[in-house]
Amino acid sequence: MKLVSQDIDKNNEGQVTLVPEEREDMWHAYNLISEGDSVRSTTIRKVQTESSTGSSSSSRIRTTLTITVESIDFDTQACMLRLKGRNIEENQYVKMGAYHTLDLELNRKFTLKKHEWDSVSLERIDMACDPTKLADVAAVIMQEGLAHVCLITSSMTLVRAKIDVTIPRKRKGYVQQHEKGLAKFYDQVMQAILRHIDFNIVKCVLVASPGFVKDQFYDYMFQTAAKTDNKLLLENKSKFKLIHASSGFKHSLKEVLQDPQVINKISDTKAAGEVKALEAFYTTLQIDPLKAFYGKKHCEKANDERAIETLLISDSLFRCQDVQLRKEYVNLVDSVRESGGDVKIFSSLHVSGEQLEQLTGVAAILRFPMELEDEDDEEIN
Repeated sequence: MKLVSQDIDKNNEGQVTLVPEEREDMWHAYNLISEGDSVRSTTIRKVQTESSTGSSSSSRIRTTLTITVESIDFDTQACMLRLKGRNIEENQYVKMGAYHTLDLELNRKFTLKKHEWDSVSLERIDMACDPTKLADVAAVIMQEGLAHVCLITSSMTLVRAKIDVTIPRKRKGYVQQHEKGLAKFYDQVMQAILRHIDFNIVKCVLVASPGFVKDQFYDYMFQTAAKTDNKLLLENKSKFKLIHASSGFKHSLKEVLQDPQVINKISDTKAAGEVKALEAFYTTLQIDPLKAFYGKKHCEKANDERAIETLLISDSLFRCQDVQLRKEYVNLVDSVRESGGDVKIFSSLHVSGEQLEQLTGVAAILRFPMELEDEDDEEIN
Protein backbone atom coordinates (compact mmCIF):
# COMPACT_ATOMS: atom_id res chain seq x y z
CA MET A 1 0.00 0.00 0.00
CA LYS A 2 1.33 3.42 -0.90
CA LEU A 3 0.62 6.28 1.52
CA VAL A 4 0.16 9.43 -0.60
CA SER A 5 -0.76 11.79 2.26
CA GLN A 6 -1.91 11.74 5.86
CA ASP A 7 -3.63 14.56 7.72
CA ILE A 8 -4.86 13.50 11.15
CA ASP A 9 -5.20 16.06 13.97
CA LYS A 10 -4.55 15.66 17.70
CA ASN A 11 -8.17 14.58 18.21
CA ASN A 12 -7.54 11.70 15.78
CA GLU A 13 -9.89 13.19 13.17
CA GLY A 14 -8.75 13.53 9.58
CA GLN A 15 -8.02 11.75 6.34
CA VAL A 16 -5.46 9.61 4.54
CA THR A 17 -4.94 9.10 0.81
CA LEU A 18 -3.84 5.60 -0.18
CA VAL A 19 -3.09 3.60 -3.32
CA PRO A 20 -3.61 -0.19 -3.04
CA GLU A 21 -0.79 -1.87 -4.98
CA GLU A 22 -1.15 -5.55 -4.04
CA ARG A 23 -4.12 -7.89 -3.62
CA GLU A 24 -3.54 -7.92 0.13
CA ASP A 25 -3.87 -4.13 0.18
CA MET A 26 -7.55 -4.49 -0.75
CA TRP A 27 -8.00 -6.62 2.38
CA HIS A 28 -6.36 -3.85 4.43
CA ALA A 29 -8.71 -1.29 2.81
CA TYR A 30 -11.71 -3.49 3.67
CA ASN A 31 -10.61 -3.51 7.30
CA LEU A 32 -9.96 0.24 7.36
CA ILE A 33 -13.26 1.49 5.89
CA SER A 34 -16.30 1.52 8.18
CA GLU A 35 -19.89 2.60 7.68
CA GLY A 36 -20.17 6.36 8.31
CA ASP A 37 -16.70 7.11 6.91
CA SER A 38 -16.41 9.25 3.78
CA VAL A 39 -14.46 8.00 0.77
CA ARG A 40 -13.35 10.03 -2.24
CA SER A 41 -12.28 8.34 -5.48
CA THR A 42 -12.69 8.43 -9.24
CA THR A 43 -15.62 6.53 -10.73
CA ILE A 44 -17.45 5.99 -14.00
CA ARG A 45 -20.93 7.56 -14.16
CA LYS A 46 -23.51 7.11 -16.91
CA VAL A 47 -24.76 10.58 -17.92
CA GLN A 48 -27.84 11.41 -20.02
CA THR A 49 -27.45 14.38 -22.37
CA GLU A 50 -30.12 16.09 -24.47
CA SER A 51 -29.34 17.71 -27.82
CA SER A 52 -30.90 20.95 -29.17
CA THR A 53 -33.28 18.87 -31.29
CA GLY A 54 -34.63 17.13 -28.20
CA SER A 55 -33.00 13.73 -28.76
CA SER A 56 -31.21 12.23 -25.78
CA SER A 57 -28.10 10.11 -25.59
CA SER A 58 -26.07 8.59 -22.80
CA SER A 59 -22.34 8.51 -22.29
CA ARG A 60 -19.97 7.17 -19.64
CA ILE A 61 -17.93 9.85 -17.91
CA ARG A 62 -15.11 9.52 -15.38
CA THR A 63 -15.62 11.81 -12.41
CA THR A 64 -14.50 12.15 -8.78
CA LEU A 65 -17.08 11.54 -6.07
CA THR A 66 -17.12 11.65 -2.26
CA ILE A 67 -19.67 9.42 -0.55
CA THR A 68 -20.63 8.66 3.01
CA VAL A 69 -20.29 4.88 3.20
CA GLU A 70 -23.52 3.00 4.00
CA SER A 71 -22.60 -0.52 2.84
CA ILE A 72 -19.36 -2.35 2.05
CA ASP A 73 -18.95 -5.42 -0.14
CA PHE A 74 -15.60 -7.14 -0.64
CA ASP A 75 -15.18 -9.47 -3.63
CA THR A 76 -12.18 -11.63 -2.74
CA GLN A 77 -12.05 -13.29 -6.17
CA ALA A 78 -12.04 -10.08 -8.25
CA CYS A 79 -10.08 -8.29 -5.48
CA MET A 80 -12.51 -5.36 -5.60
CA LEU A 81 -14.09 -3.32 -2.85
CA ARG A 82 -17.58 -1.95 -3.58
CA LEU A 83 -18.81 0.95 -1.44
CA LYS A 84 -22.35 2.27 -1.59
CA GLY A 85 -23.52 5.59 -0.14
CA ARG A 86 -24.78 9.12 -0.75
CA ASN A 87 -22.82 11.81 -2.56
CA ILE A 88 -21.77 14.56 -0.10
CA GLU A 89 -19.80 16.94 -2.34
CA GLU A 90 -20.87 19.16 -5.25
CA ASN A 91 -20.53 17.38 -8.60
CA GLN A 92 -21.75 18.42 -12.04
CA TYR A 93 -22.94 14.90 -12.87
CA VAL A 94 -24.29 13.62 -9.54
CA LYS A 95 -26.73 15.47 -7.30
CA MET A 96 -26.01 16.04 -3.62
CA GLY A 97 -27.51 13.18 -1.60
CA ALA A 98 -27.86 10.88 -4.64
CA TYR A 99 -26.84 7.26 -4.15
CA HIS A 100 -23.75 5.99 -5.94
CA THR A 101 -21.47 2.95 -5.83
CA LEU A 102 -17.69 3.43 -5.73
CA ASP A 103 -15.52 0.52 -6.86
CA LEU A 104 -12.05 0.60 -5.28
CA GLU A 105 -9.50 -1.28 -7.36
CA LEU A 106 -5.76 -1.92 -7.42
CA ASN A 107 -3.62 1.10 -8.36
CA ARG A 108 -6.59 3.49 -8.02
CA LYS A 109 -6.09 6.25 -5.44
CA PHE A 110 -8.72 6.86 -2.76
CA THR A 111 -9.06 9.22 0.21
CA LEU A 112 -10.57 7.95 3.44
CA LYS A 113 -11.87 10.37 6.09
CA LYS A 114 -12.85 9.33 9.61
CA HIS A 115 -14.23 11.29 12.56
CA GLU A 116 -11.94 9.19 14.76
CA TRP A 117 -8.89 7.15 13.79
CA ASP A 118 -8.40 4.57 16.55
CA SER A 119 -5.18 2.73 17.35
CA VAL A 120 -6.15 -0.43 15.43
CA SER A 121 -6.81 1.54 12.19
CA LEU A 122 -3.59 3.55 12.51
CA GLU A 123 -1.64 0.36 13.17
CA ARG A 124 -3.12 -1.25 10.05
CA ILE A 125 -2.05 1.73 7.90
CA ASP A 126 1.43 1.57 9.41
CA MET A 127 1.63 -2.18 8.70
CA ALA A 128 0.20 -1.94 5.16
CA CYS A 129 2.43 0.97 4.11
CA ASP A 130 5.72 -0.19 5.65
CA PRO A 131 7.02 -3.08 3.51
CA THR A 132 9.38 -4.28 6.26
CA LYS A 133 6.36 -5.04 8.45
CA LEU A 134 4.96 -7.35 5.78
CA ALA A 135 8.25 -9.21 5.42
CA ASP A 136 7.79 -12.38 7.44
CA VAL A 137 10.64 -14.19 5.64
CA ALA A 138 14.29 -13.11 5.82
CA ALA A 139 17.29 -14.47 3.95
CA VAL A 140 21.05 -14.35 4.40
CA ILE A 141 22.75 -15.10 1.07
CA MET A 142 26.47 -15.61 1.65
CA GLN A 143 29.81 -16.87 0.45
CA GLU A 144 33.22 -16.47 2.04
CA GLY A 145 33.68 -12.71 2.61
CA LEU A 146 30.37 -11.58 1.07
CA ALA A 147 26.82 -11.62 2.49
CA HIS A 148 23.47 -9.95 1.83
CA VAL A 149 20.82 -9.74 4.56
CA CYS A 150 17.39 -9.44 2.92
CA LEU A 151 13.74 -9.13 3.92
CA ILE A 152 11.21 -10.75 1.58
CA THR A 153 7.62 -9.64 1.06
CA SER A 154 5.10 -11.09 -1.38
CA SER A 155 6.06 -8.44 -3.93
CA MET A 156 9.67 -7.43 -3.34
CA THR A 157 13.04 -8.21 -1.82
CA LEU A 158 14.58 -5.54 0.40
CA VAL A 159 18.36 -5.68 0.92
CA ARG A 160 18.89 -4.38 4.45
CA ALA A 161 22.66 -4.97 4.71
CA LYS A 162 25.64 -5.92 2.55
CA ILE A 163 28.73 -7.28 4.30
CA ASP A 164 31.94 -7.37 2.27
CA VAL A 165 35.09 -8.42 4.15
CA THR A 166 38.50 -9.32 2.68
CA ILE A 167 39.56 -12.66 4.15
CA PRO A 168 43.22 -13.79 3.82
CA ARG A 169 43.55 -16.97 1.79
CA LYS A 170 44.02 -20.20 3.70
CA ARG A 171 47.61 -21.14 2.91
CA LYS A 172 50.67 -22.25 4.81
CA GLY A 173 51.64 -19.74 7.48
CA TYR A 174 48.37 -17.76 7.13
CA VAL A 175 45.86 -20.19 8.70
CA GLN A 176 45.45 -18.06 11.84
CA GLN A 177 44.85 -14.87 9.81
CA HIS A 178 42.32 -16.74 7.68
CA GLU A 179 40.40 -17.92 10.75
CA LYS A 180 40.48 -14.41 12.30
CA GLY A 181 39.16 -12.93 9.07
CA LEU A 182 36.35 -15.51 8.94
CA ALA A 183 35.39 -14.83 12.57
CA LYS A 184 35.28 -11.08 11.86
CA PHE A 185 33.09 -11.71 8.81
CA TYR A 186 30.72 -14.05 10.65
CA ASP A 187 30.43 -11.59 13.53
CA GLN A 188 29.46 -8.75 11.17
CA VAL A 189 26.80 -10.94 9.52
CA MET A 190 25.44 -11.90 12.94
CA GLN A 191 25.26 -8.24 14.02
CA ALA A 192 23.43 -7.36 10.78
CA ILE A 193 20.86 -10.10 11.50
CA LEU A 194 20.27 -8.73 15.01
CA ARG A 195 20.00 -5.17 13.72
CA HIS A 196 17.73 -5.72 10.71
CA ILE A 197 15.55 -8.76 11.45
CA ASP A 198 12.53 -8.29 13.70
CA PHE A 199 11.84 -11.78 15.08
CA ASN A 200 8.37 -10.67 16.21
CA ILE A 201 7.47 -10.40 12.51
CA VAL A 202 9.89 -12.75 10.73
CA LYS A 203 8.84 -16.40 10.96
CA CYS A 204 11.62 -17.95 8.86
CA VAL A 205 15.27 -17.03 8.16
CA LEU A 206 16.90 -18.74 5.17
CA VAL A 207 20.69 -19.01 5.38
CA ALA A 208 22.02 -19.93 1.94
CA SER A 209 25.51 -20.39 0.53
CA PRO A 210 27.65 -22.62 -1.67
CA GLY A 211 29.62 -25.35 0.16
CA PHE A 212 29.82 -25.35 3.96
CA VAL A 213 29.91 -21.57 4.57
CA LYS A 214 26.29 -21.55 5.81
CA ASP A 215 26.96 -24.46 8.20
CA GLN A 216 30.12 -22.86 9.61
CA PHE A 217 28.34 -19.53 10.08
CA TYR A 218 25.33 -21.22 11.73
CA ASP A 219 27.64 -23.02 14.20
CA TYR A 220 29.60 -19.80 14.91
CA MET A 221 26.43 -17.76 15.47
CA PHE A 222 24.81 -20.12 17.96
CA GLN A 223 28.07 -20.93 19.80
CA THR A 224 28.56 -17.16 20.22
CA ALA A 225 24.91 -16.74 21.26
CA ALA A 226 25.35 -19.46 23.93
CA LYS A 227 28.57 -17.84 25.25
CA THR A 228 27.05 -14.34 25.41
CA ASP A 229 23.60 -15.59 26.54
CA ASN A 230 21.90 -13.94 23.56
CA LYS A 231 18.33 -15.01 24.30
CA LEU A 232 16.89 -13.42 21.13
CA LEU A 233 18.92 -15.72 18.87
CA LEU A 234 18.61 -18.80 21.10
CA GLU A 235 14.82 -18.48 21.39
CA ASN A 236 14.48 -18.14 17.60
CA LYS A 237 16.93 -20.88 16.61
CA SER A 238 14.16 -23.01 15.09
CA LYS A 239 13.39 -20.25 12.53
CA PHE A 240 16.75 -20.67 10.77
CA LYS A 241 16.83 -22.96 7.70
CA LEU A 242 20.07 -23.89 5.90
CA ILE A 243 19.78 -23.96 2.09
CA HIS A 244 22.24 -24.38 -0.81
CA ALA A 245 22.88 -21.36 -3.08
CA SER A 246 25.33 -20.95 -5.95
CA SER A 247 26.85 -17.70 -4.59
CA GLY A 248 26.54 -14.92 -2.03
CA PHE A 249 25.20 -12.41 -4.55
CA LYS A 250 21.62 -11.20 -4.34
CA HIS A 251 20.57 -12.86 -7.63
CA SER A 252 21.13 -16.27 -5.99
CA LEU A 253 18.09 -15.59 -3.83
CA LYS A 254 15.83 -16.23 -6.82
CA GLU A 255 17.00 -19.82 -7.20
CA VAL A 256 16.71 -20.34 -3.43
CA LEU A 257 13.07 -19.18 -3.37
CA GLN A 258 12.21 -21.44 -6.33
CA ASP A 259 13.46 -24.52 -4.48
CA PRO A 260 10.37 -26.72 -3.74
CA GLN A 261 11.83 -27.56 -0.30
CA VAL A 262 12.04 -23.86 0.56
CA ILE A 263 8.52 -23.18 -0.76
CA ASN A 264 7.18 -25.87 1.60
CA LYS A 265 9.19 -24.57 4.54
CA ILE A 266 8.10 -20.96 4.23
CA SER A 267 4.54 -21.54 3.00
CA ASP A 268 1.93 -19.87 5.15
CA THR A 269 4.54 -18.20 7.37
CA LYS A 270 2.31 -15.13 7.67
CA ALA A 271 -0.23 -17.01 9.73
CA ALA A 272 2.28 -19.26 11.53
CA GLY A 273 2.40 -17.06 14.66
CA GLU A 274 -1.39 -16.94 14.86
CA VAL A 275 -1.70 -20.70 14.36
CA LYS A 276 0.85 -21.28 17.14
CA ALA A 277 -1.03 -18.93 19.49
CA LEU A 278 -4.33 -20.70 18.78
CA GLU A 279 -2.73 -24.10 19.44
CA ALA A 280 -1.34 -22.73 22.73
CA PHE A 281 -4.83 -21.52 23.66
CA TYR A 282 -6.44 -24.93 23.01
CA THR A 283 -3.65 -26.70 24.94
CA THR A 284 -4.11 -24.33 27.90
CA LEU A 285 -7.89 -24.83 27.73
CA GLN A 286 -7.39 -28.61 28.11
CA ILE A 287 -4.62 -28.58 30.71
CA ASP A 288 -5.46 -25.50 32.79
CA PRO A 289 -8.92 -24.15 31.81
CA LEU A 290 -8.76 -21.39 34.45
CA LYS A 291 -5.98 -19.78 32.37
CA ALA A 292 -7.89 -19.84 29.04
CA PHE A 293 -10.86 -17.51 28.58
CA TYR A 294 -12.96 -16.75 25.52
CA GLY A 295 -15.86 -14.39 24.85
CA LYS A 296 -15.84 -10.62 25.23
CA LYS A 297 -17.26 -10.53 28.77
CA HIS A 298 -14.78 -13.03 30.21
CA CYS A 299 -11.77 -11.49 28.43
CA GLU A 300 -12.71 -8.03 29.73
CA LYS A 301 -12.91 -9.41 33.29
CA ALA A 302 -9.46 -10.96 32.92
CA ASN A 303 -8.13 -7.69 31.50
CA ASP A 304 -9.54 -5.75 34.49
CA GLU A 305 -7.21 -7.87 36.65
CA ARG A 306 -4.28 -7.32 34.21
CA ALA A 307 -4.23 -11.10 33.78
CA ILE A 308 -4.00 -11.39 29.98
CA GLU A 309 -0.67 -12.64 28.63
CA THR A 310 -1.85 -13.16 25.01
CA LEU A 311 -5.03 -11.78 23.45
CA LEU A 312 -6.35 -13.50 20.32
CA ILE A 313 -8.84 -11.39 18.38
CA SER A 314 -10.40 -11.60 14.91
CA ASP A 315 -10.18 -8.60 12.58
CA SER A 316 -13.90 -9.10 11.80
CA LEU A 317 -14.74 -7.63 15.24
CA PHE A 318 -13.26 -4.28 14.14
CA ARG A 319 -15.63 -4.22 11.17
CA CYS A 320 -18.79 -4.39 13.26
CA GLN A 321 -21.46 -1.78 12.46
CA ASP A 322 -21.96 -0.89 16.12
CA VAL A 323 -19.46 1.97 16.66
CA GLN A 324 -19.58 1.65 20.45
CA LEU A 325 -18.91 -2.11 20.29
CA ARG A 326 -15.94 -1.54 17.98
CA LYS A 327 -14.56 1.03 20.46
CA GLU A 328 -14.85 -1.52 23.25
CA TYR A 329 -12.76 -4.04 21.28
CA VAL A 330 -10.18 -1.34 20.43
CA ASN A 331 -10.00 -0.35 24.12
CA LEU A 332 -9.47 -4.00 25.05
CA VAL A 333 -6.54 -4.27 22.61
CA ASP A 334 -4.98 -1.00 23.85
CA SER A 335 -5.40 -1.98 27.49
CA VAL A 336 -3.82 -5.43 27.04
CA ARG A 337 -0.81 -3.85 25.32
CA GLU A 338 -0.47 -1.21 28.03
CA SER A 339 -0.31 -3.93 30.68
CA GLY A 340 2.48 -5.75 28.79
CA GLY A 341 0.34 -8.37 27.06
CA ASP A 342 0.78 -9.62 23.49
CA VAL A 343 -2.04 -9.10 20.94
CA LYS A 344 -2.54 -11.33 17.90
CA ILE A 345 -5.02 -9.95 15.34
CA PHE A 346 -6.26 -12.87 13.21
CA SER A 347 -7.41 -12.61 9.60
CA SER A 348 -10.97 -13.91 9.25
CA LEU A 349 -9.99 -15.11 5.74
CA HIS A 350 -7.51 -17.58 7.19
CA VAL A 351 -8.48 -20.96 8.63
CA SER A 352 -7.07 -20.01 12.06
CA GLY A 353 -9.27 -16.89 12.02
CA GLU A 354 -12.31 -19.03 11.19
CA GLN A 355 -11.51 -21.28 14.16
CA LEU A 356 -11.19 -18.27 16.46
CA GLU A 357 -14.56 -16.94 15.26
CA GLN A 358 -16.13 -20.21 16.46
CA LEU A 359 -14.92 -19.10 19.92
CA THR A 360 -16.77 -15.73 19.56
CA GLY A 361 -13.75 -14.11 17.82
CA VAL A 362 -11.90 -13.19 21.03
CA ALA A 363 -9.92 -15.37 23.43
CA ALA A 364 -7.11 -14.96 25.95
CA ILE A 365 -4.29 -16.94 27.53
CA LEU A 366 -3.84 -15.70 31.10
CA ARG A 367 -0.74 -15.09 33.20
CA PHE A 368 -2.36 -16.75 36.21
CA PRO A 369 -5.53 -18.81 36.85
CA MET A 370 -8.78 -16.94 37.46
CA GLU A 371 -12.08 -18.23 38.76
CA LEU A 372 -15.15 -17.22 36.77
CA GLU A 373 -18.28 -16.28 38.65
CA ASP A 374 -21.27 -18.25 37.51
CA GLU A 375 -23.36 -15.99 35.22
CA ASP A 376 -26.62 -17.45 36.49
CA ASP A 377 -25.63 -16.49 40.04
CA GLU A 378 -24.80 -12.99 38.85
CA GLU A 379 -28.22 -12.58 37.31
CA ILE A 380 -29.93 -13.79 40.51
CA ASN A 381 -27.91 -11.33 42.56
